[in-house]
Parts: sequence; structure tokens; C-alpha cells
Amino acid sequence: MTLKAYLAARQKSVDRALDRFLPKQDVPPATIHRAMRYSLFAGGKRLRPILCLAAAETCGGKISDALPLASAMECIHTYSLVHDDLPSMDNDDFRRGRATCHKVFGEGIAILAGDGLLTLAFEIAARAKPTRRYSMTQIIREIASAGGSRKLIAGQVADLEAEGQPADDSLVRYIHENKTAAMLTTSVRLGAMSADAESKKLSAITKFGRSLGLAFQVIDDILDVTQTSEKLGKSAGKDVAAHKATYPAVIGLEASRAEARRLTNAAHRALNSFGDEAERLREIADYLLEREY
Repeated sequence: MTLKAYLAARQKSVDRALDRFLPKQDVPPATIHRAMRYSLFAGGKRLRPILCLAAAETCGGKISDALPLASAMECIHTYSLVHDDLPSMDNDDFRRGRATCHKVFGEGIAILAGDGLLTLAFEIAARAKPTRRYSMTQIIREIASAGGSRKLIAGQVADLEAEGQPADDSLVRYIHENKTAAMLTTSVRLGAMSADAESKKLSAITKFGRSLGLAFQVIDDILDVTQTSEKLGKSAGKDVAAHKATYPAVIGLEASRAEARRLTNAAHRALNSFGDEAERLREIADYLLEREY
């Protein structure tokens, strides 16, 4: 199966699972469930859940065992986008190719839709099966840590506070490690944990996730400068307009491209202890880098 076919197949699996896990849009109160579904099914790439599933396969696990955890991570990711787009945050009107949640449902419902997705993520994750090495307590702690005030939210706070302020590459790295890379790293870790991966495999998968997560955000920073809104599915040039702390703003475009390549190579090296079973993860890393070219 080609990578394109693999990504399409896994995206469909994730979408079917999310449709099962989410309350239907006519379940009272219908407004909130429509808003949650509007944002969750707005056409995202499903990168985080697909990486979770690919990591599970790499470690010899089953997709069915990883799907609740993959779905939970997508709910948390979508909640973060809904809140990120609010006027009090990044103030964006356009996400995943259509109007943002608050533009359609209003700010109050958008906030509650994000809250609903975040809370539902833990309900979905609780459907996963604990393994011999990893208890449900460990799994829930992983998810809560990634989405909490020292990771995802920490990155968002630093991102907001850095707007219009002088920034260096250490600050940008801190923002990206927490706002983006932590969620990607946790996604692959959860996939490996669902497969009951031994500690050496989990460590290698973790190193892969950290490098890939940083590379992904560096590439996103580059694309914000070089691509159109139509291609991105969100407002292009927002980072520059808001004077965001990004890699192109701090080290320049060409150095950012070199950093994306370096991080992608590091992600590949992290998988050296695996054989052909990690080929999908390697292909995904290359695919993400090629988005920039």
C-alpha cells in the first residue's frame, strides 16, 4: 500500500471511530454537539491519530486497541484549535478550509465546544485496554500531562506572551516543544503503549516523536510565510501580522528549512533500532518535510 493510500485508509478509520464516540448532533443540547462535530469533522489531516496508529503497528500492536487513544488525541488537538482561533487568542476566521467555530456558533458556544471536546477525550481514552506494562492510570496521566499547563497550555501561554516581543531561538523552541511537539510525541507514545512496547522501543518512539513534532512546527512556520490561505486551509501570513515568535522570524527562511531537514533526519535516526516495521513512520516523516517543497 502506498503512503497516500495508507493515510487515506487510516483517516477513514479515525473518522469512523470519532463518529461512534461523539454524541450525535441531535442529542440535547443539540447546539453544543453540532458545534463539537462541526470543528472535529472540518477536514483535518488526522496526523496525530494516524501517528498513534502507525506507532502501534510499528510495535506489533493492533489498530483497534490504539483507536480510542488516537481519537482522544484528535479531540484534544481540535479543542486547542477551537480555542486558539478565538478573538482573545489568535483571532482567526478560517480553519481547515472553512469558517472557524466561533464565527458560526458564537464565542460562548465555541468555548464550550472546546471544553466538551477536551472532556470527552478522557471518556474516549478510558475505553482503551490497559496492557501488562501500562495501566490505565499511566495512560490517562500521559494524556493529561501533554494537554496540561506545563506542555500544550504552557506553549500557548508563551506564544501569546511573545507576540510583538523580541524573541530568540530558545524561546521559539520552547513554544514549539510544548505547543506542538508534546502532543505529537504523546500520540506516538500512546500508540506504542497500546501495543505493550518494551521500554527500549518506547524510548526510541519518544525520541522520534520529539524530533518529528519540532520538524512539523518548523515546517508549519515556513508554510505560513510561503503558501496561500487556500493551500493551507487557514489564514496565511497570520504569524507575521501578529509578530509571532517563529523560526523564520528569528533565524530566517533558509536556516529554518535547514533546521526542518536536520530534525527530520534526527527522527529517522531515532528509529534505527527498528527494521522494516517502522517504515510507515519514516515515510510520514519524509512526507511532512516534503510539504514545504
